[in-house]
Amino acid sequence: MKDLSSHILDIVQNSIRAKARLIRIEIEERADSDELEITISDDGKGMTKEEAERATDPFYTSRTTRKVGLGLSLFKQNAEMTGGSFCLESKPGKGTKVVAIFGLRNIDRPAMGDLSGTLL
Repeated sequence: MKDLSSHILDIVQNSIRAKARLIRIEIEERADSDELEITISDDGKGMTKEEAERATDPFYTSRTTRKVGLGLSLFKQNAEMTGGSFCLESKPGKGTKVVAIFGLRNIDRPAMGDLSGTLL
């Protein structure tokens, strides 16, 4: 994925497939600590601990239409390449929360892209 808006769209689509009724996207730029934090949370079906641990494995997907799931693994990789971090929390029946922190001014951070246009 070429920009962060595409990553966000991919995770939102995961939330929709998980029957989420409420999806929250938070983007916080912290110039003083050189961080860009993206948090996406939903109230979907959630994942077991084992599913959540495997969710960032590019060769794992819960979908039956393909054999790989690159979205979360690439999002994690992009965050970590900038000196940032990635966290995925999920509980069955409660939903999922993804937090990616990027080095704000790091040369490896993908551009934000057209967030409003991508989500529309």
